[in-house]
Amino acid sequence: MIVGIVGFQGDVQEHINSLKAAGKSRGIQVRQIRRPDDMNGISGIVIPGGESTTIYKLLNTYRIYDLIKMECKSGMPVMGTCAGLILISKDTGDPRVNGMGILNATVTRNAYGRQKESFMGEITVNSIGKMVVPFIRAPKIVNADEDSIIGKYGDEPVMLRKGNVLGLTFHPELTDDLRIHGMFLEMVEGEGYISTGE
Repeated sequence: MIVGIVGFQGDVQEHINSLKAAGKSRGIQVRQIRRPDDMNGISGIVIPGGESTTIYKLLNTYRIYDLIKMECKSGMPVMGTCAGLILISKDTGDPRVNGMGILNATVTRNAYGRQKESFMGEITVNSIGKMVVPFIRAPKIVNADEDSIIGKYGDEPVMLRKGNVLGLTFHPELTDDLRIHGMFLEMVEGEGYISTGE
């Protein structure tokens, strides 16, 4: 089984390492996605943190944006972290970034502060429990379907799941805790989806 990760910018290698470690006993392979042909045969995709406007431009330049959106609507599991969450949301709060709308959420960029306001915070995730994770220039979820909220930092939603789509405001790939990547791989295996890249 092959999981793709958008490989233009951001925490790409960190996600690769986490996916490989979480999928070690499952025979998971990880492939960087930089052009449409890279989508062939993948069973899930991760859109990493980074700079949302840059990733958005590159996804469109290399004709991957609409392809990810189409594959997701056909059932392919997608996980977006930080900037990735912004890109998959319905309302990005930024006129420069048109959200894919595969997650019914409204977000605000950098709402926890800039780089120097980054922090480690304890969150609680349904079916996983407590975790300590980094928030780096993190977006805030200001509106989402109540039944999609599966993780909170205090009273604030920080993790959403709706069907085959997972969205996170934080960076699990920058910790040694593999439980969220494991959750995503369970989604991938459960969906049994393989992209044709078309």
